[in-house]
Amino acid sequence: MLAPREIDEYLLPTERRVIRVRQHWAFMWKHVTQTALFLLLMVLLERYLPNSVLIDNLVFYMALVAVLRFTVLTILWWIERIVITDKRVMLARGIVVHNVGMMPLSKVTDLTFQRTLGGRMLGYGTLIVESAGQIQALNRIDYMPRPEEIYEALSELVFGEKGKTRATGMLARGRWRR
Repeated sequence: MLAPREIDEYLLPTERRVIRVRQHWAFMWKHVTQTALFLLLMVLLERYLPNSVLIDNLVFYMALVAVLRFTVLTILWWIERIVITDKRVMLARGIVVHNVGMMPLSKVTDLTFQRTLGGRMLGYGTLIVESAGQIQALNRIDYMPRPEEIYEALSELVFGEKGKTRATGMLARGRWRR
């Protein structure tokens, strides 16, 4: 009941799923670091503050909240899907409240991807999808895995002739279907 619907349930019968990915694992690095530093702080507080049942309980429950927060963030990351079909780009997220953002490929006027140094080393980037003077639900997707390949496949879907780029070969082999 609380589980989100599978993203494929939102596809129209005339649509073909081309790419389905989740954000790169590097997206979670910030949350891992924050949780680890907070837990380290809790251990230091426990060690250097005077022994007290109140302090012990407070530190325990604060650490528990930090671990639960990290667990929820990890589940949200795991559930979130980026789907590109032959007609639109979709982003599905949420556990209790399920949101599906969508941009029709017919509205796309420009595609850009950016990569930081960290993104180049770890294999992620930011995909910017622009439409005719409008801010759409999906104008910026951060931590996109393998952005050059996705950019090329999306460019082919939006602007190119089918079968003329190397992305077509990857799509035909089913590399993106997970």
